[in-house]
Amino acid sequence: MRNLDEHTITQAVLTRNANTEDARLREIMTSLVQHLHAFARETRLTEEEWEKGIEFLTAVGHICTPTRQEFILLSDTLGLSTLVTAQNHKKPEGCTEATVFGPFHVQGAPQYDLGADVSEGLPGTPWFVRGQVRDIDGNPVPNAILEVWQADDAGFYDVQKPELGQGDYQGRAVLQADGEGRYHFKTITPECYPIPHDGPVGNMLKALDRHPWRPAHLHFMITSPDHERLVTHVFRENGEYLDSDAVFGVRSSLIADWVQHEPGIDPYGQPIDGPYFTLDFDFILNPRSR
Repeated sequence: MRNLDEHTITQAVLTRNANTEDARLREIMTSLVQHLHAFARETRLTEEEWEKGIEFLTAVGHICTPTRQEFILLSDTLGLSTLVTAQNHKKPEGCTEATVFGPFHVQGAPQYDLGADVSEGLPGTPWFVRGQVRDIDGNPVPNAILEVWQADDAGFYDVQKPELGQGDYQGRAVLQADGEGRYHFKTITPECYPIPHDGPVGNMLKALDRHPWRPAHLHFMITSPDHERLVTHVFRENGEYLDSDAVFGVRSSLIADWVQHEPGIDPYGQPIDGPYFTLDFDFILNPRSR
């Protein structure tokens, strides 16, 4: 095809892509091309703006490392992650809601027994977390696997700390619920934190007059052979940024009371000489068959 112009280029690209045998790929690429071209037409995109966009995406790619995924941050801050999560995790009423995965999950987190201290020496206020995993009918989900990960009380995840060596984990664990679906562990209370904003996504937020902060939360990923995987957070009631989460991840049903206690005896029956917190939170999984 020759002599293409702004009126004929879109159909030319669609025709060129039409020969793929992958029907889903063809559907996605057709929609992508149509929307990208419509965006350029609607905004009357200039060459200088197009170049800036290419430079921005290039910078996003350059800053990515095995421990920093800037494209996930970009997706999160544009609301795309929440949109895709909401589309793909529609559940019956009563199930625990899913929310964004985030960029700080890692494979190969250490396994701990129930009741263990998963903070691995993090300084902070002790926090005792417990609950039960059940199905939509109220039945316990025995032996469910829970992965948990969190920021510390300064707002940093272990993968953001250059002083930690490979395989050194803090505030990150894999636990197995008991035969009644119950789980419990000890850690420290995480605090609000800004998403990494020293790169192109941070520059974008600054240009848009947006802050980079996330409310305090604890990540969970829960799996069981007969149930849908659940990726979610538990947020602190009355915490900061619940209504302005930089990545749009807050759900009212995921906000819980982190109860403060005075020094005395902790939930494991041990003396404790400072204040501590407890969290009781049950998770309701959706069976795969529904």
